[in-house]
Amino acid sequence: MIQQETININEIYFRLFEQQEFSTDDLNYTVLERHKPNLQQLADTCNSVISIFDAYKKENVFHSSNLGAMFGYSQQEVESGGHHFLDTKIHPEDFVMLMQNSLSIFKIFFNFSADEKLNHKLVSEYRILNATGNYIRVVEQQQVLELDGRNNLWLALSILDISPNQKNMEEGLKSEILNFQTGKIIPFIEPKEEITINLTQREIEVLKLVKEGFLSKEISDKLSLSLHTVNTYRQRFLEKLGVNNSMEAVKLASKLGLV
Repeated sequence: MIQQETININEIYFRLFEQQEFSTDDLNYTVLERHKPNLQQLADTCNSVISIFDAYKKENVFHSSNLGAMFGYSQQEVESGGHHFLDTKIHPEDFVMLMQNSLSIFKIFFNFSADEKLNHKLVSEYRILNATGNYIRVVEQQQVLELDGRNNLWLALSILDISPNQKNMEEGLKSEILNFQTGKIIPFIEPKEEITINLTQREIEVLKLVKEGFLSKEISDKLSLSLHTVNTYRQRFLEKLGVNNSMEAVKLASKLGLV
């Protein structure tokens, strides 16, 4: 179980991305719009789930329309799950390792030359829960799609497929960094840094009550706090978890063992 006091994904990710100095003058979003129809066509043809992460905006800016269908979920379930829909379906042990691996990978990529950034990809195999309640193994390939004018990692591409290896569901995450120009594999080094999301005890208390279905006024009465204070705690845990609403916060916090 992940300790409550030792998790802050959003803070560490953002701190890493902020090492890159972006200028809006270097970001031509017409490039992104040109990519979208081609990537959707690729997803339709190959039955892959494809998404794009924007390191400047620090959010996913595209995912193919088959995001839920690959795992048997309806479009309504995907939309109600928000940006973290797939995160909530990843096996808990694999999810933690994926976050730790991503932190290490970003650090490596930031030290690459422009050519090296474009020639390497992270290949990971892990478990996702499908709509029938069973875990299936998937393979995800992540690579740089676009650098900005300063050679910052700007748009990152993810291609997710069902793994041909469905025999051992007890096996957890496997990752490697591949240079797809030379075929060289970089041995993966386990991260030494702990991931920390510092939710206070009060924020956790409020989040637990939100999970149980209590409204802000009811939480205010239950904890003998002002309504303003309760809403402040709610805003804080949204920011720390990097989510847009309370539903997403509850799902992600539950996945991480916070509530």
